[in-house]
Amino acid sequence: MKLDLPERELKPRSKGLTSINDTRLTSLELSGILEDYSQFIDIAKIGIGEAAILPNLDKKISLYKKYNIEVYFGGTLFEKYYYQKKLDSYFEFLKSKEISTIEISTGTIDIPLEERLSIINSIKSEFTIISEVGSKDSANIMAPSVWIKEIQELMKAGSKYVITEGRDSGTSGIYRPSGELRDGLISDIINNTDVNRLIFETPTTKLQMHFINLVGPNVNVGNINPNDVMILETQRLGLRSETFYIK
Repeated sequence: MKLDLPERELKPRSKGLTSINDTRLTSLELSGILEDYSQFIDIAKIGIGEAAILPNLDKKISLYKKYNIEVYFGGTLFEKYYYQKKLDSYFEFLKSKEISTIEISTGTIDIPLEERLSIINSIKSEFTIISEVGSKDSANIMAPSVWIKEIQELMKAGSKYVITEGRDSGTSGIYRPSGELRDGLISDIINNTDVNRLIFETPTTKLQMHFINLVGPNVNVGNINPNDVMILETQRLGLRSETFYIK
């Protein structure tokens, strides 16, 4: 008899997204992961500023597109180009690689909200926008009202999704330096924004299970280790002890 499991949308999904963080994979490793598990992956971020120097960049992009996975470059690269006043060159770089999604972030340098909104308005006809809210600096604590305002404004301006910063270590943004969740902040964000357009950075299985139990099996999560996508899917479907009773 077939098990009763939570309903999962088939790709292309609009919610329940799994966004992986590709910073270490060789092309051979990536090919193997995608051959077996591409059905569980929706978005791939070629993380940090790797895309600027990655020898196998074109091959990786081609692999992701072969398996209908949206690929984009980490926000740090956007910020590097912004800092050097070379955004037009960045946009051309993306187009030359046939990358249609761009991350607008302010994790490393302070880019005022109005400036980010202006950038989004100027390019939203050419790119799919994913914005990020929150700083990579664990000492930079934003009030919940600021988080909510930024998320709402970025969505209104044309961001398809907004990422809540957590880093690949889970120690900043929506997390305290200890790795503890800022529960009150998360509750305020969920209650005051469109949760289906949020991507929560959850680099560990413990954090993934927390958000699955909090939001449901179709929560959008990011910064996923590519080697953990199968484990994540079992968590979403209640096939792991910690999410056993999820519906």
